[in-house]
Amino acid sequence: MGNTEAGKQIWQTVGPEKRAAVQRMFGEVAPTYDRLNGLMSFSLHRRWRALAVKALALKTGDRALDVCCGTGDFLSPLTVATGGQGLVYGLDFCLPMLAEARKKLPGVGLGLGDACRLPVREGAFQGVTVGWGIRNVPDIDGAHREICRVLSPGGRFVSIDMARPRNPLAAAFARWAFHTLTPLMGRLFGKAEAYTYLPESTDRFMSREELAASMRQAGFAKVEWRDLFFGNICMHWGEKA
Repeated sequence: MGNTEAGKQIWQTVGPEKRAAVQRMFGEVAPTYDRLNGLMSFSLHRRWRALAVKALALKTGDRALDVCCGTGDFLSPLTVATGGQGLVYGLDFCLPMLAEARKKLPGVGLGLGDACRLPVREGAFQGVTVGWGIRNVPDIDGAHREICRVLSPGGRFVSIDMARPRNPLAAAFARWAFHTLTPLMGRLFGKAEAYTYLPESTDRFMSREELAASMRQAGFAKVEWRDLFFGNICMHWGEKA
């Protein structure tokens, strides 16, 4: 099976099989992940992360956790938001991604951890972020329950991920770009599998309403969402009841 077809098939895997496939895929793209991420988002992902951190309403001295932290781009704004006096920690289940994060942020705590089984005590954090990670976990409902568990009462969770635009014209253009340009960029960087998986996984990702319902069922209140980038990106947030 070619890399393109393999990428299309990853979204069909479930449970431990999906966990292993996604872990391997992200391990392979780790060295070029930041460069491609910047190109595909026109470097706007940093602005979106800043909006997400603002939604957490963290205070100086608070503790914040970034789940599925990847190469660590949420960790710097979280450190600023906690006044440099709190605890900021990143968890990811892919060691090559953590190695890239370590290069950028040598002083920030990083650890190996699965979003569905967080190695964290209950109520340990006032804020949790996930950037483009919930779509990739094998059990989204389970990940939301785990995130709610590790938050203190009143703590906030914010997630940014891909979405399908509601406007028909924007949706048609996004589908063309995602299924044509994104795999092409992946092939140019020798990462065809991963960047074929990306549009396939987005097409089959939960709707905004479904994702909000999953958060509420996990124990979150005041769940809201906001579309970004013409509806191609959506930010969800909520508060532990």
